Amino acid sequence: MSMVMLNLLLMFVFIYMIIPYVITRIWGFGVTLRGRRGRQIAFTFDDGPDPLHTPKLLDLLKKKRIKVTFFVLGSKAERYPELMKRIHMEGHQIGIHNYSHLPNWLMSPRHIRNKHVHRSADIIERITGERPSFYRPPWGILNIGDLFALRKYRIVLWSIMGWDWGKGSKNIPLKERILDQLEPGSIILLHDSGDTWGAEPDAPSRMIASLEEVIDTVHIQGYECVRADELLHKPHDSRSDLSKGFRVG
Repeated sequence: MSMVMLNLLLMFVFIYMIIPYVITRIWGFGVTLRGRRGRQIAFTFDDGPDPLHTPKLLDLLKKKRIKVTFFVLGSKAERYPELMKRIHMEGHQIGIHNYSHLPNWLMSPRHIRNKHVHRSADIIERITGERPSFYRPPWGILNIGDLFALRKYRIVLWSIMGWDWGKGSKNIPLKERILDQLEPGSIILLHDSGDTWGAEPDAPSRMIASLEEVIDTVHIQGYECVRADELLHKPHDSRSDLSKGFRVG
């Protein structure tokens, strides 16, 4: 490879991948990292729905009488429509996490918008009757074009990562990882599926076993657990707000 080609490749990587990472994950431009409301927090769950783990999680959430947000994969929503209906009927918010768990750096903005985000939104709307407008890319990775191609969706990342999916999740208690970072408006990232790359299959079981104590503790501390759209002042019927585009959170 010539030096010119190498420089062009490095420039492409810098513009397409590195710049959006910095402006979204560090500066928070074009995405939402946290809310600003009083003592409210939002638990969010990625990579599902999962036929083994998601029902157990829903049972716990129902027991604790809290609502959360699920960022689901369109392929799994298509595979498990009854589970999607249960999530919706029990009052939880459903957002999009691509059709399959592929990083946006490996795809064009147009492909992501049409084959992953719009496609997943169509599937979710067909099952639940409500079209989602919240989006979280796998691994929180965006390319520079996503900020324009996906402007009809609110891109929601997180302020607290639970680190609940791999071997390291066994070392530090989930309660400690969350409570050490908790503050008003926190958006907490957890996972209700363990079949994506880098995850351990039984990791969601460990997360669910610990989550009850976490919920009890945050309630004692005076926090209210709400859906991400409630934390961010967005009405439940998201279809009416599609035209507003993405906002800085």
